[in-house]
Amino acid sequence: MNKIAGLFIAISSFMAGQQQMSLLDCEEAFQKNNLQLLAEQYNINMADADILQAKIWQLPQLSGQINAYNPEGKKAFDIGHAKGAEITQLIYMGGKKKNEIAFAKSNKELAQLQFSQLLVDLRTQLHAAYFNLYYEKLKLDNTNKQLGYMNDLLSAYRAQSAKGNVSLKDEVRLQSLVIQLNNDKLGINKNILEFEQSLKVLTGISDDIEPQLSDVDAKEILATQPFGDENELKKKALENNSDYQYFLKLIDNSKLYAQWQKSLNVPDLNVGAGWDQNGGTFKNEVNLMVGIPLPLWKSNQGNMVKANFAIQQNEKNADYQKLNLETKVQSAYKTWKSQYDQLAEIKSTDLSNMELVYDGMLKNFRKGNVNLIEFTDFMDSYRQTALQIYDMKNEIMQSAEQLNQLIQTKIFY
Repeated sequence: MNKIAGLFIAISSFMAGQQQMSLLDCEEAFQKNNLQLLAEQYNINMADADILQAKIWQLPQLSGQINAYNPEGKKAFDIGHAKGAEITQLIYMGGKKKNEIAFAKSNKELAQLQFSQLLVDLRTQLHAAYFNLYYEKLKLDNTNKQLGYMNDLLSAYRAQSAKGNVSLKDEVRLQSLVIQLNNDKLGINKNILEFEQSLKVLTGISDDIEPQLSDVDAKEILATQPFGDENELKKKALENNSDYQYFLKLIDNSKLYAQWQKSLNVPDLNVGAGWDQNGGTFKNEVNLMVGIPLPLWKSNQGNMVKANFAIQQNEKNADYQKLNLETKVQSAYKTWKSQYDQLAEIKSTDLSNMELVYDGMLKNFRKGNVNLIEFTDFMDSYRQTALQIYDMKNEIMQSAEQLNQLIQTKIFY
């Protein structure tokens, strides 16, 4: 009774450190907790602050003057007879503020596109880690199933070998297969730890995540196909890919910057009013003041030239990004298609037959209808094939996620 209670406590402790989560659950946790995403959001907030700052004008300047020394009355600081004050305000000309605000708003749009691209990239990492973990868990279950039987069989052969009833060669043959299975298990467990760590970082959940994905749902995901041919997918990618849209927006952004720099060459006005008690033509004189720099040369010429070069540079970068995106979509689609077609060649009946043959080999070996060499050869072949099929299914899902990452709109129906 105590052993059963202890086992129950151990199982409960193990399950407490795990959370069964669907992909949708992981996405919700990701959007709520992912630190990279939360940090990137501040770039948009800072861009809003830049827009606010661009709208602010320089403060008006207030200055005053008092008498320091009256030579007629030989009196220092004769404030009662000589003092004055003036107030001036800088008036922006040439649409400077308008252009500065437009440039700041364009910077916010760039920040939003960067946020969108990061969201897509991190979500793709989340999906990739989730499906990787799902298939590694299936591989682990399958490997453990084989190991359970093979370890029992090896123990029996060791006992019989010690008695001289079976040859040491047969024992070593079984031992070799067990070693291969244990090596598979070691690699699978290493991968599981890596994918669990990725999911923890992405979702902000400290517990190990157990993928909650049924066989039916997995089959439906594998069966879905992208809507449209290769050219249609390229068109959708150019319309929706945030990274490419960023470079297109960067061209507009650099043009706005160039326009702003050009407007900085237009002289601004300083307008103000002044009062002078005794220093002017009249007592208590009030004067209107206007000041403007003499536009003898373009004071911002260098920045204008630099801004125009930036436009040309961004246009070339956008052309490169377009070509790069189209090439990536083409490659990703062909990769997905070849993997999809390869798996489609394996019928569900073939997979069922493989399991039937596996069960049949186990039964016939126990009955002595199959010798050890035939049995171990089949088991080794089954071990490799089972792992390969799981990898094939996983690769299809990973390729589909890569297409989603590039096209960034719903394409699988």
